[in-house]
Amino acid sequence: MPTMLPKLRHLDINFTMHQRRPSLVVQDPLQLSDRYLILPRALGAALMLCDGRHEAGDMAAILVRDYGLRIEQAVVDDLLLALDEALFLENERSAQALEAAIRSFRSLPARPATIAGAGYPADAEALRLQFDRYLEEVGPVAPLPAGGRALISPHIDYQRGHKVYARVWKQAAAMAQAAELVVILGTDHYGGFNPVTLTRQSYATPYGVLPTELGIVDALATALDPARAFAGELYHRREHAIELVAVWLHHMRQGQAVPVVPILVGSFQPLLAGEGSSPDQDPAFAVLLRELAHLTTGRRTLYVASGDLAHIGPAFGGEPVGIVERADLATHDEELIGHLCAGDAEGFWRFIQRTEDRNNVCGVSPFYLTLKLLGPVEGQRAGYAVCPADDHNTSVVSVCGVLFG
Repeated sequence: MPTMLPKLRHLDINFTMHQRRPSLVVQDPLQLSDRYLILPRALGAALMLCDGRHEAGDMAAILVRDYGLRIEQAVVDDLLLALDEALFLENERSAQALEAAIRSFRSLPARPATIAGAGYPADAEALRLQFDRYLEEVGPVAPLPAGGRALISPHIDYQRGHKVYARVWKQAAAMAQAAELVVILGTDHYGGFNPVTLTRQSYATPYGVLPTELGIVDALATALDPARAFAGELYHRREHAIELVAVWLHHMRQGQAVPVVPILVGSFQPLLAGEGSSPDQDPAFAVLLRELAHLTTGRRTLYVASGDLAHIGPAFGGEPVGIVERADLATHDEELIGHLCAGDAEGFWRFIQRTEDRNNVCGVSPFYLTLKLLGPVEGQRAGYAVCPADDHNTSVVSVCGVLFG
């Protein structure tokens, strides 16, 4: 046995259909190995027992007694071996792999543009032509002055969201070009409830490298506790939320670099049930807000909140989206965007709480934190779209752009 008291690492476990049977797909968000497992759904109970408190040799008996499963210990042993080989268990093997992966990531010249060549052209000239075409297609817009302070941008793929991207970034052109420092707050899709995840690694785009402002990152890490701030650093390796806005930033600056502070922020889901509480009362988020306000003083700083709006339909575990659901979505998004444009961070959060975030708004944390950093401010809407999210058009993602002068 790989361990007598097996315990799963933080993993993505989702329902799926495999060979017409209800199944579970198990993946590692840190990608310590390239493996994934597809298991019969009944083995979900066995995964639940991998909590570091149950003896491996007792698991089959527990599954028979408590869950009514007809299962032999040999099947459980095979499952535990497969989990260990995939580095899905907390043990010495996975710890060594994690340490090696972090060393490898930190030794790179920059965090690579991982989606380049698939989500957008890897060649700088081809990318420039594509983005210039997007910008031309949205027609004339009223640009904001160079002193603009922040923007909300989608992070959906460019194929579906390019009209909103182009509108918001075209209006923010002078802001992007005048910025002396850019703080990017991006949704952490993989880190779960880890509040703040930093990296000292710079982000590469096809235009070159956007250097990370190490002084600010190190100061933030010290205030937050370095062990916690860098615990999920490898999530930066595959997370698209920062990359997709960084490419637009670099384009609007015509390839000129600018210091960046790339920050992944985790889900507010644990805070939804705390009626009357606000995310800025969470210790980690309170420290982040306080330190960023202090560390950016005296520099022309542009805040970029990278997030999308609703994710509804079967692709996200919900019911198919029809005419009625689309009308409800429009009403929901209109109220949500109204709070954003009013700079109303607490009203925005209360709306998310009141609706129990039933539409799975994945930009909640970067939107809220950006509004809190700005203080009293008014914004203007810069595009909105509802994008298909499955082949049958029964699942959708909505996105918007907002600019703050």
